Amino acid sequence: MINVSGIPSVSVSLAQTGASAKANVLGMRPMQERAYQKRGEQFLLIKSPPASGKSRALMFVALDKLQNQGLKQVIIVVPERSIGSSFADEQLSKFGFWADWTIRPQWNLCNAPGADNPRADPTNVGAVKKFLESGDHVMVCTHSTFRFAFEQIGVEAFDDRLIAIDEFHHVSAADNNVLGSQVSQLVAREKTHLVAMTGSYFRGDAAPVLSPEDETKFETVTYTYFEQLNGYEYLKTLNIGYFFYSGPYLDSLEAVLDSKLKTIVHIPNVNARESLKDKIKEAEGVMSILGKWRETDPATGFQLIDTADGRTLRVADLVDDDELRRSKVVTALKDPTQKNNRDHVDVIIALGMAKEGFDWIWCEHALTIGYRSSLTEVVQIIGRATRDAKGKTSARFTNLIAEPDASEEAVVSAVNDTLKAIAASLLMEQVLAPRFNFTPKTTKSEPQAGFDYGPDGYDPSKTNYGFNRETGEVHVEIKGLVQPESPEAQRICREDLNEIIAAFVQDKVAIERGLFDQELVPEELTDVRMGKIVRDRYRELSETDQEAVRQQAIAALNITQQAAKVAANPDGEIKGNTAFIDGVRQIAMDVRELSIDLIERVNPFGSAYAILAKSMNEERFQQVAAAIARRNIKLTPEEAKDLAQRAARFKKEHGRLPSPTSPDAWEKRLAEGATAFLRFKKEGRYDGS
Repeated sequence: MINVSGIPSVSVSLAQTGASAKANVLGMRPMQERAYQKRGEQFLLIKSPPASGKSRALMFVALDKLQNQGLKQVIIVVPERSIGSSFADEQLSKFGFWADWTIRPQWNLCNAPGADNPRADPTNVGAVKKFLESGDHVMVCTHSTFRFAFEQIGVEAFDDRLIAIDEFHHVSAADNNVLGSQVSQLVAREKTHLVAMTGSYFRGDAAPVLSPEDETKFETVTYTYFEQLNGYEYLKTLNIGYFFYSGPYLDSLEAVLDSKLKTIVHIPNVNARESLKDKIKEAEGVMSILGKWRETDPATGFQLIDTADGRTLRVADLVDDDELRRSKVVTALKDPTQKNNRDHVDVIIALGMAKEGFDWIWCEHALTIGYRSSLTEVVQIIGRATRDAKGKTSARFTNLIAEPDASEEAVVSAVNDTLKAIAASLLMEQVLAPRFNFTPKTTKSEPQAGFDYGPDGYDPSKTNYGFNRETGEVHVEIKGLVQPESPEAQRICREDLNEIIAAFVQDKVAIERGLFDQELVPEELTDVRMGKIVRDRYRELSETDQEAVRQQAIAALNITQQAAKVAANPDGEIKGNTAFIDGVRQIAMDVRELSIDLIERVNPFGSAYAILAKSMNEERFQQVAAAIARRNIKLTPEEAKDLAQRAARFKKEHGRLPSPTSPDAWEKRLAEGATAFLRFKKEGRYDGS
């Protein structure tokens, strides 16, 4: 019996302006032009979504560094061999640039060796050494090859060269991340140029990609998902949904698998709860849902499946353990002559493949069974479906997640997947939203150039919302907002809010309490928990700057949530491709004066709770809520200290201490925190006390 219920968590309507694909006189699309304008920077970080042209942007920048900035060579570092093809020869001059991009076959270490691709050395590390000694200009290798070469030949060998690291989120500031340590050494030596490229500048483990000290040295180029998708020519809608099921997933798959859509099916890892522990039978099960197997295409290795309505589907099975058969399928998928052939393949079944860097422009549906290990991976999978292609008007991502079984002992462990799915949903909503430009509302506030403030224009007597269609920015005035003072804090507020929000929604305590703690005072999350994340991440900032960053991060999260809620239930006057902006303006109509205090009193997980309560089986939902409640999370000494500091600020502002009997829940919590702090201090729970 099929039992599937879903969370229609994110739905985006796009304007189809075509701007993303428009090239300037040098053949550069908007993101590439933006990156090229920063080509003189020694350390450059490019944050840009899939399909925005990061690989070609790197080509433009690298050629200038070789020709005009005196660098000797370029080494491009990719996480896996399949991505190396993105940096193959390109006739850039055909589109207006002053040079072409070329790489000699022996220096693309991601290609399989053969008659047309001779090896410079039997080992990849040996090839890197020979390249550094050669007069050639460009090499492509994997992250692992670069790591091993770096360890053998040292940081000095890369002086006066450009190291370009693709999928930069693989780097981490953590001590055990070798590539992260090597990047830090290159930055400290200051004799190498670096270009870092990523579509998701955050990691699944919530560890920072770069240390704060290193990050300040990078000039950032940001091209948002909103700019990219809104500027497409063909894609009109993007939907992201999470669906819960009970029983074996193959019994429920038919409810969400549409054989008429170009689909990538990601089956679960063998260690996942959703796995049936036999990947071959699972792949065969997916094909049996699609139709009846006829034969294997001898040319491509694709499986030919006849559907009940008379169509023949071409299915690429990337789960097959036979390396020769799987290699044939992979080669067929990468065939450049078939790139623009919509009928080349219909469905791809994958396990651990067809994610990062995989380019199939026709993909309309990324269907994933089981929660993936990181938010980064989810973003990468969604990116497979967000390419623009002629005739492709809609795209979707579906995540099938098993409900916790009522008989399971480890219920809380099982529900972690659900919490992570909600975190991914919140983050994707943020990633897909326009960029915010927050300013404090004062008597001197004025409209900003280029922003449309709606039919009635800018109103100096209230807080205003404006939208810049050219830059994709939303200007929001907020009463009581603290402004960042230092250049670094200003950069963080401009560039890093999504990374802070990613850390927040992955915070287990925050999401559990936000969803299941009926006694929660929202400020405990928006003020205390978010404040801790900001302080831990940006210890070098002043208290004022930390507070400014915290306020802007929570404002971005909560305003996005509220606007998305309005956009999901539009009235007749709201147009599809402006639904989010109209949702923001609806808030302006409902709340005449938006203040930071008002924003902080909203539970960031409130909307997710409402959807989850409707979508999950009621018995399971109550079971999960009860299990989490049994943890009886107590106030920690660190949280008590933080609340005590805020209680001190309360006294300074109000001339009295917060009251433990106050009808205001936040004031009451401050009083409880101050009392707990004194108790912990008396017990010697703080260093030096």
